[in-house]
Amino acid sequence: MRIVEAFRRQAEACSNLGSPMYAELLDRLVADLEAGGPSATVLAGHEHDPGPSALGLRLLGSVHRLVLERRAGELATFYPSVGGTWEPEGGWVAFRDLLDRQPDAVREWLDRPPQTNEVGRAAALVGGLLHLEDPFRLPVRLFEIGASGGLNLLADRFAYVDESGAVHGDPASPVLLENAWRGRALRPWPALGFVERAGCDVMPVDPRTTEGRTTLTAYVWPDQTARFERLRGALALAAEHPYEVRRQSAVDLVAGLELRPGTTTVLWHSVMWQYLSSPEQDAVSDRVAALGAQATDEAPFVHLFLEPTRRTPDSAHDFLVVLQTWPTGEQRFLGDSVGHGLPTTWD
Repeated sequence: MRIVEAFRRQAEACSNLGSPMYAELLDRLVADLEAGGPSATVLAGHEHDPGPSALGLRLLGSVHRLVLERRAGELATFYPSVGGTWEPEGGWVAFRDLLDRQPDAVREWLDRPPQTNEVGRAAALVGGLLHLEDPFRLPVRLFEIGASGGLNLLADRFAYVDESGAVHGDPASPVLLENAWRGRALRPWPALGFVERAGCDVMPVDPRTTEGRTTLTAYVWPDQTARFERLRGALALAAEHPYEVRRQSAVDLVAGLELRPGTTTVLWHSVMWQYLSSPEQDAVSDRVAALGAQATDEAPFVHLFLEPTRRTPDSAHDFLVVLQTWPTGEQRFLGDSVGHGLPTTWD
């Protein structure tokens, strides 16, 4: 069964990314699927979902949402995100029981992509901007595809602490990204600010609503308290500083992009490329190339991303920060990161 192998890989990833709770749950789900338990009933119809669709995280996010909404009964006592304490044996029994009792409620979110909108990824993205040379250090017009709730559109208002203890960005920010950068020191850009910011998502989340905040919180792994702190800070900023996330495909957003003299137009994205179909990826790439061909010294264009990427055709996929700038057309692999962006290590 394809999803069994996908769940095994996701369990390993969760373990490597510091979530023993989700690693243990996914391992238990593998055994339950193979035994034809309640998870097999809940996931019926998804047996052949491709691995990049992140079905395991869709399932876990849907259950976490029920916990946050106080609809999960005893399971809440095992979720640190609501004051519980994770315990593998009792937690799994309660989780399995929820799948058995409320299969329809759990299935409600299985057809939607995970809306992580991980604030920590701003470390990789803003750090990528700090690699720009002076000709590109103009006022920035920022556009993000797969923006979810758009929290990283506020990344110029976050604080970033590198391994030396130096602080970049706004030191008074409610979002503090500690240990953001390792390796080569980055040149500060004190005037960095986004004079325009807009994103798109096929299912955008409004972080100014209770439903939106619950959705974004549900996709944070319950035993990772630092991520919750970062999310809370970003939600506070979103309540104070308006921006636009359009209900729009990535293809449509980039099709409407135009360059503007006197500004640097930046298109960035993080851990969303896998959710696009191959024709969508090709269409976005073609439009990026077309915008690059239009770029001038007065109206430069930047494409910046953090995605699972191969350095060479024979390399494994790593979370790489990749920067391409025009009119030069230069593409650079800047460094390695992790799925949640912290830390990012520069080459």
